Parts: sequence; C-alpha cells; structure tokens
Amino acid sequence: MADLDKLSEQAKNEIALLTSIERAAVLLLLLGEEQAANIISFLSPREVQAIGTSMVAVADLSQETVDYILDEFILTIRGQTSLGLGTMEYVSSVFNKALGEEKAATVLGRIMPGGASSKGLEMLQWMDARSIGEMIGGEHPQVIAIVMSVLEYDVAADVLNYLPERIRPEIVKRVANLETIHPNAMAQLETIMKEQFHSTSAKASSFGGVKTAAKIMNFTKTEMEASIFTGLEGGDPDLALAIQDNMFTFENLSALDNKSIQTLMRSLDQDLLMTAVKGADEAVKDKFLDNMSQRAKIMFMDEMEAKGPVRITDVEEAQKQILRLARQMSDAGEIVLAGRGDDFV
Repeated sequence: MADLDKLSEQAKNEIALLTSIERAAVLLLLLGEEQAANIISFLSPREVQAIGTSMVAVADLSQETVDYILDEFILTIRGQTSLGLGTMEYVSSVFNKALGEEKAATVLGRIMPGGASSKGLEMLQWMDARSIGEMIGGEHPQVIAIVMSVLEYDVAADVLNYLPERIRPEIVKRVANLETIHPNAMAQLETIMKEQFHSTSAKASSFGGVKTAAKIMNFTKTEMEASIFTGLEGGDPDLALAIQDNMFTFENLSALDNKSIQTLMRSLDQDLLMTAVKGADEAVKDKFLDNMSQRAKIMFMDEMEAKGPVRITDVEEAQKQILRLARQMSDAGEIVLAGRGDDFV
C-alpha cells in the first residue's frame, strides 16, 4: 500500500475526510454495475440509501485517493484467515447458547444466507406507509400488530395514520404485548402478502413489546396519541402507563430548554428530585443543577450527599413521578418536551 506520507496534500485531505461508508462506496464503484448490484441486494433499505448517497459523494475523488483505498482494502483482506470467518454451524451454536433458541432464530434469520427470516417482512421495509396501511387495514389486529412491530418506528407511526381510528388503541396494545410470534401467525401474514413474498420460516420470532410500542408512539402526532391512550386506558390502564413510562425517559429531560426545566423544578419536591438525580446520568443531573442559583446548587448537592445511598427502585420510582408530572405539564402547555417527532422543536 502506498505510504500515506508520500501522497499529495489533496489525497491526504480526501482520505482524512472519508467515512467507512464512503470507502465502501469507492470499492463498489470499482467493482462494476453487475457485481455492485449483487452486493447492494443484500443491504437493508437504509443501508442502500446511505451507500447510494456516498457513491454520489465520492464520484470526484482523485485517482491517487482511489488507488490508496483499493490498496488498503486488499491489505485488509490479505490479513483475514479462516479463523476470523467462522462457519454457519459455529455461529449458530454460539448464538443458541448465548441467546436461547427463540432469540437466536430471530437474529440468525437476519444474518444467515437462506436463514429463518421472512422475505415478506423484509419486503415491508421497501414499502411506503400508505401502501402498508392500505394492505393491512382490513386484517386482524394481531396481524397488523406483527407488521407494525417490525417496521422502523417512524414508519409504523405513519402507518397508524392510514388505519381506522377505532382500531389504533387495540393495535398499540397488541404491539406492547407481543413477545414472540408463532408460525401460525407468520403463516397468516405470509398468506396476506403472498404476491409480494414467500417465507420458509418455522421458528418463533421475537418482536414488539412495550418499548417498541412506546417508540412508535413517540412518532405519533399529539392528537392521535391522545386518542390512542384514551382507548388504551379504557381497556388496560396498566399497559397504557407502562407505554407512557417508556416513551420519554428521565435522560431525555436533559434536552428540555432552561425555561421548561425551571418551570418543572418549581413544581417538584426537593427530596423527590434529589432521589431522582442521584441515579441519573451526568447530562440530566447537570441540566437541573445548571438551572439553580449558585447558593441553591451548593445546598442541594450537600443535602444529596448527606442523603447517603438510595435504592435503585426508589430512584426509578422518583424518576417516573417526575416524568409523569412533566407529561401533565406538557399536556397543559406549561412546558415543552423536546424530541418527540413533529410535536416538539
């Protein structure tokens, strides 16, 4: 490989600025259309978008830089041995021992050639929200929940727009309750989409859950969120609360503007705040401390120090209470919770 020090200043600057994706893009451009297309066919939609953008970005690189990247790649390949590559049997065994059969089946299905992943579910990633909504809108809520749980969270939130309003709470509830998907449910999903894809999967797959439902809800508009939670609270208030607790975490409070933090602090019991921040990361702890006067900050830190060790369960409960108050104040328009889709700035 060419000595980096011997390269021109232009090449040095170009190489220094290149990301790993852009390096890969250079190699794909060198392969030719057919070979590059074969490789790209194995990438996810977002990977395709990223590599495509990079291929355009590197089109004007100097020949010197291109040669260096190719030499760098060849040198890396020469350093590879069969010990570093492994076999499907070995990888499968390791994953089964580490994750258990069900979770391993899900992961292996995504990474093994001809594995257990559903080509149909992969196909969904290439469809727009309206098409998905129109395709699944009349199906059983459980089938819709399966589809929603495997989509990107923002896409799933958009799909909700194209589903009947009356079933939205039920869909979110089912997503939150999903843990594994059995072959019968997968078979039903494959039947619905039989013209687009085919699956040979016979393994249970892990999808969904409260956190997935919460992440989907994080991308919904305020009006839809309120409507869905009204439906959820009527049928399963505990589940509704669990989803809410996972939608906006205590660490997210560090993104609030200073005015909102100060408004929130005025409504908080000092002892509750001390307990909550004692187990918080530095960013959110500093956010609260930076919005206190110097004297108040010193007193707060002294009292927190004197408080001694606090049980993790007490910390988590204190954080949940503060988050619930923050949501109530946000709903009342008193503060702005940052980071929620189109509803926050």
